[in-house]
Amino acid sequence: MPGPSFPAKGRNPLPGPSRTENADVTVVGGGILGLCCAWEMIRRGTRIRVIEAERIGAGSSGGHVGALAPHAPENWNAKKAFQLDSLLMAEDFWAGIGAASGLPTGYGRAGRAQPVADAAEAERLQERIAASIRQWPAHMTMRLTDRPTAPLFPHSPSGLWLEDGLTARINPRAALAALAAAIRAGGGEVVEGRVLHPQDIPGPALWATGVAGLEALSQDLGYAVGKGVKGQSALLRLDAGAAAQIFAGGLHIVPHEDGTVAVGSTSENDFTDDRTDAQLDDIIARARGICPLLADAPVIDRWSGIRPRAKSRAPLLGAWPGREGHFVANGGFKIGFGTAPKIAVVMADLLLDGVDAIPDGFRLA
Repeated sequence: MPGPSFPAKGRNPLPGPSRTENADVTVVGGGILGLCCAWEMIRRGTRIRVIEAERIGAGSSGGHVGALAPHAPENWNAKKAFQLDSLLMAEDFWAGIGAASGLPTGYGRAGRAQPVADAAEAERLQERIAASIRQWPAHMTMRLTDRPTAPLFPHSPSGLWLEDGLTARINPRAALAALAAAIRAGGGEVVEGRVLHPQDIPGPALWATGVAGLEALSQDLGYAVGKGVKGQSALLRLDAGAAAQIFAGGLHIVPHEDGTVAVGSTSENDFTDDRTDAQLDDIIARARGICPLLADAPVIDRWSGIRPRAKSRAPLLGAWPGREGHFVANGGFKIGFGTAPKIAVVMADLLLDGVDAIPDGFRLA
């Protein structure tokens, strides 16, 4: 269904002088969805202003893990297809940001390995492997192997590991810094430490404000559209090169190109604050048990944050009901970085051209 489009000139989203006072679109929120959408619109010649209440990556996008892992390929649906499209777009997307900013993003498609518990699990995985062959590019599909080569590979009780070549990784903090630099290099403005309210912006405006945005949207609509879920992760000093990431025991163990390994994360629905605690100590201990090479790797950073999870468990995209010229991109939760490249294209199509290509499962109704 076509949405509203806006003229390319003549807008002044914020009062007061600024080098981009005639910005075509204001993006509120300096996390992964806001910055990726801003970059895509910059690429299309749009004048952009990004407003972040604290600092770039202050919210849930500023963690460590950066696992760009696909959904299981069986029981295929529109959400999984959207994520796959985005994961396949990611290599060129992040290469463009790196070229524009001159900064590393930490993107790399090194694959993933998962230990297989026993022969029965190996048999059950045949359906998943067959589904990956149907749905994914041929050179990226899943397979069972008894000859892992990467240094981080954990013990497998069955002597088998499930590998895939689709999974990639990104360094979240490096990626956000590169995005902000690319936006500035493209003529956009990134303002940190400024709080805005909807009445401050005539529009068009895109709100990508994480948990606070979900709360504001829920209050405005009179029903809950989502909630915050706490996550914790840690960064360890160990150079594992371009090793595949590990998924085992519910943990992501992700080597980064800067000589670190990220481990995480928790998913806490009941919490009293956003600080790290003993649950992160347990994550670190479990990761060391899974990958012996991490046993003596020092912990160099601990992180926790509240991630926005939409009630639908898919990102919420679309026009903000009742606020003409205002749009929402929120609820990325665990797949925000993985879906961001395609979300950026879909939201740019909607804001700039009035083309609504939002999948029904992502639609803010």
